[in-house]
Amino acid sequence: MKHKTDIKYRKESLKKLLHVITKHEDAIIKALYDDFKKPAFEAVLTETNYVISDLKETIKNIDSWAKPKRVSASFLNFPSSDFIYSEPYGNVLILSPWNYPFQLAMCPLVAAVATGNTVTLKPSELTPNTAAILSKIIRETFDIKHVVAITGDATIAQNLLSKRWDYIFFTGSVAVGKIVAKAAAENLTPVTLELGGKSPCIVDETANLELSARRIVWGKILNAGQTCVAPDYILVHHKIKDTLVKFLIQEIEKALGTNPEVSPDYARIINLKNWQRQLSLLENQKILFGGQSNRDSLFLAPTLLDEPEMDSLVMQEEIFGPILPLISYQSKADVEKIILSFEKPLSLYLFSQNKSFIEEVLQKYSFGGGCINDTVIHLANNRLPFGGVGNSGMGAYHGKLSFDIFSHKKAIVKKGTWLDLPMRYAPYKDKLKSIKKLLKWL
Repeated sequence: MKHKTDIKYRKESLKKLLHVITKHEDAIIKALYDDFKKPAFEAVLTETNYVISDLKETIKNIDSWAKPKRVSASFLNFPSSDFIYSEPYGNVLILSPWNYPFQLAMCPLVAAVATGNTVTLKPSELTPNTAAILSKIIRETFDIKHVVAITGDATIAQNLLSKRWDYIFFTGSVAVGKIVAKAAAENLTPVTLELGGKSPCIVDETANLELSARRIVWGKILNAGQTCVAPDYILVHHKIKDTLVKFLIQEIEKALGTNPEVSPDYARIINLKNWQRQLSLLENQKILFGGQSNRDSLFLAPTLLDEPEMDSLVMQEEIFGPILPLISYQSKADVEKIILSFEKPLSLYLFSQNKSFIEEVLQKYSFGGGCINDTVIHLANNRLPFGGVGNSGMGAYHGKLSFDIFSHKKAIVKKGTWLDLPMRYAPYKDKLKSIKKLLKWL
């Protein structure tokens, strides 16, 4: 095997991966459907095409990204040339989730390979069909000493975490993220944690309500709400709440029909445990719309809840499903009290035409990323970082940032030998006054 850190070899590996993924795209789409009835449109939009685009961008830019970057030299080091070298960490562990099981496995893997690392990928056991096709693609593309996929349950993941790694990349829940961080700390292993939280969606009285409803519904029913950046709850101005509810119902029915269970465009809850959890969130709640379910098919209709109590289960946990609570507010203080009662979220969405309120929200609240007058779409721009803050995660990736997080940035000063200023060397007698003047001038 050629050395993994060779740029030409990295590029050849990624080109081969692109070819193999393209060849198996239909099988990937089928696997996603078999795992939880993910519609083909969503599978292409959020999984296969997303990865293919990421691969093409990485292949196109890998030479410039990997090239040492020259930076301005310090006058104190004169004469010198200063550079930042991108160096692979070494042996990388990627633990990927079940909700976007192809994209969220492959995109970190692409970046780790591009930076010259060796990779061990652990796909989620909750999507066995996708894990199987991932493993097949990796076997067809890579030498086993370069990239390997290891399938299995949580016990396998725990065993992997007990080993020493040079970098760990994890996408999943906050609870498991803490376990990963603790395991990494044993060896001071750097990590990227892509987690979640309760992402608020604010709708004020200036918003275009019909358009807002359409975009909120799209962001919520995508993947049956099993999206880490899905709007988790709506904070709606009390004057326009009833109108917004009317439009939300209208948009759900427009997208999925009056019986969403027969719609080919709506995914299912991933497994029985998660389906039962979703139903437990509905207990003792006032349902404005939806609520229909089917245990046999793991179906749960898009469901709107009216004014849940803040201490209720649905408001204490990230929902991660097609349930959308609506809470009315009268003042900005109400909004602030609710948002700040939770940990920092992965995303925040605001629907408004009020420019001063928009800027106030962006300045006041800390969150991973978000949108004004839309939901979820900030993930579509690879020039924007994707990542959390606080409890919603650490580290950001996408595009060149993906290359950067899997690279150690090594600082190098190439010092000239044709001049050697004596001031820095001992003995320091009679030099203090001169050096203080020089440093003050600099």
